[in-house]
Amino acid sequence: MKKRETNTNKVVINKFVFSVCLFLLLGIIVRVCYLGLSPTIDGIDTKKMAQNRNTKKEIIKANRGTIFDSAGEILAQNVSSYTVIAYLDGSRSKDQDTPKHVIDIENTAKQLSPLINMSEEELIKLLSKDLYQVELGPGGRGITEIKKEEIENLGLPGIDFIQDYKRYYPNGDFASYLIGYAKKDEDGNFIGEMGIEQHFDEELSGTNGYLEYQKDLMGYKIPNTPEVKNNPENGNDIYLTIDSSIQLFVEQALIDMKNDDVFEWATVTIADANTGKILATSSTPSFDPNIKNMTSYLNPLTSYVFEPGSTMKIYTYMAALEKGTYDGSKTFLSGKKVIEPDTVNDWNDGKGWGTITYDQGFALSSNTGIANMLETMIDKNDLKEYFTKMGFGKKTGIELPKELAGKISFKYPIEIANAGFGQGITTTPIQHIQALTSIANDGIMLQPYIIDKIVNSDTGEVIVKNSKEELGRVSSKSTVDYIKNLMYNVVHNDSSSGTGYSYKIEGYDLIGKTGTAQVFDENGKYSEDTTIRSFEGMFPKDNPEVIVYAAVKGSKKSAPLATAVKTILQDTAKHLNIKSHENINYDNNFKIFDMPNVVNKSVENASRIVTEEGGLPTILGNGTKVISQYPKKGTQVSTYDKIFLLTEGEITLPNIMGYSKRDVTTLCNILNLKCNINGNGYVTNYLEALENDEKIINIELIEKYASG
Repeated sequence: MKKRETNTNKVVINKFVFSVCLFLLLGIIVRVCYLGLSPTIDGIDTKKMAQNRNTKKEIIKANRGTIFDSAGEILAQNVSSYTVIAYLDGSRSKDQDTPKHVIDIENTAKQLSPLINMSEEELIKLLSKDLYQVELGPGGRGITEIKKEEIENLGLPGIDFIQDYKRYYPNGDFASYLIGYAKKDEDGNFIGEMGIEQHFDEELSGTNGYLEYQKDLMGYKIPNTPEVKNNPENGNDIYLTIDSSIQLFVEQALIDMKNDDVFEWATVTIADANTGKILATSSTPSFDPNIKNMTSYLNPLTSYVFEPGSTMKIYTYMAALEKGTYDGSKTFLSGKKVIEPDTVNDWNDGKGWGTITYDQGFALSSNTGIANMLETMIDKNDLKEYFTKMGFGKKTGIELPKELAGKISFKYPIEIANAGFGQGITTTPIQHIQALTSIANDGIMLQPYIIDKIVNSDTGEVIVKNSKEELGRVSSKSTVDYIKNLMYNVVHNDSSSGTGYSYKIEGYDLIGKTGTAQVFDENGKYSEDTTIRSFEGMFPKDNPEVIVYAAVKGSKKSAPLATAVKTILQDTAKHLNIKSHENINYDNNFKIFDMPNVVNKSVENASRIVTEEGGLPTILGNGTKVISQYPKKGTQVSTYDKIFLLTEGEITLPNIMGYSKRDVTTLCNILNLKCNINGNGYVTNYLEALENDEKIINIELIEKYASG
């Protein structure tokens, strides 16, 4: 019988192991089915997750709206800017007919250095790095389209540009606190941080759009796959009420003040008396929003609160006139008045002017006159009620950020007297502009405003259009007529009987009131050294068209502010063709006309057009085409105003003998020349010089210029 052989290769499977494996297999099958069929796994939408892994969403930036002046000239806009980069890796030029990376480091640095304001040494250091590419900063960041073209024209291998956008302010330091500025946040969106840019940030910003599409592993769009595009809504454009010509008058007058005097700050605002439009407003120190070199983030027009001083006597007198208790022929003893335990002194060291009438007290700005009025004609409640009625102690609501309300609280007898002549209370310049509109409009106060209109930048649709807004009657016409006469005497009386004599302008019936207020020092006491001088007024007297408010802190002299105000108002009157009550004799050739637009015209053609209108142009440069003009189109100019036409050619300084200070300052700004201007009046001598390889024009002026 044959013996059975045992199969030693037989695998014996343990039932327990088999059961475990089978269970795991079934579990895997169930899990796979669940993953394939279930819309969500552990609370995660698998379909959405898969789409996200293959979907790219690109943000399409909305264009920030443009800010314009009243004539449509650009004050703030988005412009293309570029960063200069250099490719350093030789692999970029592989298999290329022309080099695509920097070949000659020294030559590249030498040619780029003057264009991006970086030394050759700095550039050589950057260009010598062992990197694929480098940014040539800081000088090569944020350059303009023109600068980019200059660099491109060099034909340097390996030099390229990254395009971006920046907020650009073409006039630099011009209405800066009004316009403000915007800067980019971490996501690359512009955010307004001051002025109109901040207050209307939402309107200017618009809404970003996006493009969503399917991408491959390399990040490229997969052909023939759906895409979703949501177009951006660009920001709205904003048109201000600012007249750039008047704004320039104000800016230049403040520059002149700064050159002639030492002070902490100064501010001037011009308004349309008939509508409440702000035509110009500026202050010094100021800043260039392109470089943000500000020393303060507050706009003096709305955010400086200070004791106004004697300009408040206007409204104290009006309160008495409105109550019907004022008698300007009554007399009082000026100099000092005791209000136990204190004493009110007149500004001339308490000397006063003897016994005078209340009308005379206004012209002489008597503090004791106010103190007596508050005992005999009006009381605390009358004064506070009228100040409030005129808008003091509350915001005007003008379209600017960080407006302050000021304070008009007073309780004790000495506080009441002080408040009557503008001490112990605080106001803002814009509140005075608003209050003055009531005098200009026979007792009806107007809302001051600075936005003319807001326009959809894509469609041109006017979304908001502002106009004259009456806030209500705050005084009778008889009160207004009386206070106008008192304000006239302040300016037109001689220096012994009127504090505003230095503001008198021959040929213009300017009316107004001066003010000098003490300032608290760091110890909480009134400083003996620092005051705030101010002037507020309007003209012409009987039918006011222009309102002015001006103030300066820390000046030891009254003349610079008066000179600035007079210069601004004379220029403004000519610009707006405001006729005075006094007849000024001009020769038969005198003419006022609107400046035509001659930019991009030939010099010959432009000169002919301006001459036919009645002007005499000064050509700057030896080019054949006009590339810029001053004044701008639409500005009202006279036969005797300076008109500058700038060409693209080489520019030499014209003969400036006899130029006024305003004209020579304008010329220096146009030509971007550094000018040392000494004195006031008209140019009698000038000399070109070199200082540290920079051309400087030293200019001497005197009050009167006589030719021959």
